[in-house]
Amino acid sequence: MTRKRWIADEVSGNHAALTGEHADHLVRVLRARVGQEFDLAAADVVRRGRITAITDHRVEFELGDVVPANLVANVTLLLAVFKFDRMEWAIEKCTELGVSRIVPAVARRTDAHLASASLKRAERWRRIAFQAAEQSRRTTPPEIAAPLKLQEALKLAGDLRIVLAESEPEATLRDVLAPHSSAGETILAIGPEGGWAEDELQLFQKAGWISASLGPTVLRAETAAIAATAITISELTADGQ
Repeated sequence: MTRKRWIADEVSGNHAALTGEHADHLVRVLRARVGQEFDLAAADVVRRGRITAITDHRVEFELGDVVPANLVANVTLLLAVFKFDRMEWAIEKCTELGVSRIVPAVARRTDAHLASASLKRAERWRRIAFQAAEQSRRTTPPEIAAPLKLQEALKLAGDLRIVLAESEPEATLRDVLAPHSSAGETILAIGPEGGWAEDELQLFQKAGWISASLGPTVLRAETAAIAATAITISELTADGQ
């Protein structure tokens, strides 16, 4: 049976702990008891953990053998801010798929009230990513950066930087990824509702980004984010890179 995996709140040598609501969920919802074993992600390593003590808002573990980790692709998602309910869904699903970092960006077509509220929303996005990472048995949640203006986001450094554009006439995402299977960090830029403005695409091009398409159909922003993430991670890990 696959053991439930938790991301430890505290780690010290061969001991770890879950605290606060994290611990309460384990005790009250899953009825955890002393002696039960779970997988604990601790300091970027997954180890088998046995519960040694349960107190108010705290569950303590003794750590044992290291559990082999799965191959992880290094994919950053530059995600233009769009309607928060849909954006949260995209963050959750892209976390489950394995993105290593999500950078929200304010684009030309980002609604003004969403742009102004995005800074305060970042902490909620981090909680969503943490919960999704734990549910999907990841070792760590993705980094959720503070929202950036597009001019700053264009400067993000990566080994392969791809902007997804409906107007791209020829190159598909798979076409662009094919010769770069051993790329270090891959950055995918996903536009807001309505897509990137034409002058924004020109800025991407001048900054050295490669344009790619997800196909002939027009996708919602959250669908595009999930599809692009799934395709990229599949391509980058297909040969064990």
